[in-house]
Amino acid sequence: MSNILTSSIGKKILMSLAGLFLIIFLLVHLGINLSLIFTGSRETFNKAAHFMGTNVIIKVMEVVLFGGFLLHMFYGVLLQLQNWLARPKRYRIENYSQTSFFSKFMIHTAVIIGIFLVMHLFDFYLKAKFFGDVPLVIYDGKEYHDLGILVVEKFKLGGYAVFYIICLLIMSFHLLHGFQSAFQSLGLEHKTYTPLIKAIGIIYSVLVTAGFILIPVYVYFWM
Repeated sequence: MSNILTSSIGKKILMSLAGLFLIIFLLVHLGINLSLIFTGSRETFNKAAHFMGTNVIIKVMEVVLFGGFLLHMFYGVLLQLQNWLARPKRYRIENYSQTSFFSKFMIHTAVIIGIFLVMHLFDFYLKAKFFGDVPLVIYDGKEYHDLGILVVEKFKLGGYAVFYIICLLIMSFHLLHGFQSAFQSLGLEHKTYTPLIKAIGIIYSVLVTAGFILIPVYVYFWM
């Protein structure tokens, strides 16, 4: 167990597993968010958000999610620092063919995504969870936090919508490399399977990013 936590390969495996878990979570999060624009009302979105915030199993998974994010971030930063320390002197002319364009900027995109997530959590999750600064709405005689109206109000602000979309494009940049890299770190690299994994990663990154971008665009122009 200690080897997994301390060796370079072990750190990459743990970071990859945490990253794949977060990739799955993005699909769930996207599905709930899309209900805000495809159902014609905020009811489905608010009920889903209420379920995610009160169900015991989901609350346990919530802890796992935050743990996965912190683990992914911690090992990502640690491995990057180790790479920098291993090469204290940069060559005057670097051999860019040795490292992919995406991998060179993974740490930079990760920092931006981390800052964005903190802001995102404060705008929605923390307000509902701890500050109670969320309007209430009643469905079938039961009170729910109207998180949907918070999303709509935020995306009605043009500056915030543009900032959100830019962060999503940066996230897509991160996902394009991270998806394939995660499977490679797990030893799933093969001349037959690797191109397929790469193709799936591209499709996933494009569709998920487009799905998330659709929400602020639709809210801003049509809601």
